[in-house]
Amino acid sequence: MLKHTTIVFDLDGTLVDTAPDLTHALNHALGQRGHAPVTLEAIRATVGRGARAMIEEALRVAGISDDVDRMTADFLLHYERNIAEESRPYPGAVAALERLAASGARLAICTNKREQLSRKLLQALELEAFFHAIAGRDTFAVSKPDPGHLTGAIALAGGNPANAVMVGDSVTDM
Repeated sequence: MLKHTTIVFDLDGTLVDTAPDLTHALNHALGQRGHAPVTLEAIRATVGRGARAMIEEALRVAGISDDVDRMTADFLLHYERNIAEESRPYPGAVAALERLAASGARLAICTNKREQLSRKLLQALELEAFFHAIAGRDTFAVSKPDPGHLTGAIALAGGNPANAVMVGDSVTDM
């Protein structure tokens, strides 16, 4: 039994493959400013660092500069409208969540995606009910890799950091 264990998951790249929809949003923002699109492979590594980091990396790779704030706003608007067009849970993710929940574990999300977008994605994929807490980059005054983001997510889930584990896919999650 995992009754007193809190398992905290990263969202993008760990539970859900969101890279296709994030790439579409990035390419929309680039296109709005007259820039060429990028491939999913070119930005996949930046997915977990947030929209702004994806845009900055795309501009850096292309050797161009632009209004990153404006592009981020365009990105987020497009992404919110198309949040689960191609995003899907990774194979086995739902079954794992079901088993963990059935064993008594408290499940939480700790992501650098904004909380409202995280909830919208989880609702669209019918996953939100698995989680006792969802902590986005804007839930607290800090975000990953600051440890306060993780400990805050654990506290929101009613857990104890001494009895918790983080499951992620990048150095940001470590």
